Amino acid sequence: MDKEAKDGEVIANLQLKEEHLSIAKKWVQTGEVEIYKESVTIEKTIKVPIVQEQLVIQKKSIPSENPNAEEQKLETIRIPLKEEKIEIIKHPIVLQEVEIYNKKYLETQLIEESIKKEKLNINTSGKAVVTEIKTTIKKGES
Repeated sequence: MDKEAKDGEVIANLQLKEEHLSIAKKWVQTGEVEIYKESVTIEKTIKVPIVQEQLVIQKKSIPSENPNAEEQKLETIRIPLKEEKIEIIKHPIVLQEVEIYNKKYLETQLIEESIKKEKLNINTSGKAVVTEIKTTIKKGES
């Protein structure tokens, strides 16, 4: 049964809706950096002067006062000889200190997204007359 509407009486309410975008952000891992130290061997040449001892034997002729004298006994003399030997001592020294830290920077990204918006379509048939009145309702009012 259709009810007849009185003049100015609301017959039906229809809400038109539109999607709005809300932005949420979250941290995600975008990559990884591996930092490590590597030992590299290089050859280094250094000139080091060293001191060595050498034995010098110098013979001097001495005229004999007594040519028939007994021959002198042979003597053996031992003389130690020395030289410097190179001793290599390696010790690490700090050449550089590396600081590693995160740095944040601000970048603006443009985001495009399609949203849906409902609009009112009116189809009439026959002799139907429709008058559209636009009013603005503030939020919070019903």
